[in-house]
Amino acid sequence: MIRCPDCAAELDVDEDEVEEGEILNCPECEKELEVTQTHPVQVNPISDDDDEEEEEDKEDAEKGGDADVPDDKEKEEEEDDEE
Repeated sequence: MIRCPDCAAELDVDEDEVEEGEILNCPECEKELEVTQTHPVQVNPISDDDDEEEEEDKEDAEKGGDADVPDDKEKEEEEDDEE
């Protein structure tokens, strides 16, 4: 018997027919679960939050991020040096 690690709902899946890497959906919480092991079958939730953060990081990297933008302290130091 396979259970969702988030809500403990029983997943209606034949344990002999799942393959490692297969994606299952929990019928109760609708979470996507990846089969990480067979015999015994183990599943891990696929986190949507991580995917969104990775996409944001990629977008920031493509734009150059904010590393080139000086913060307030750097601005103040530059002004002090000019005086």
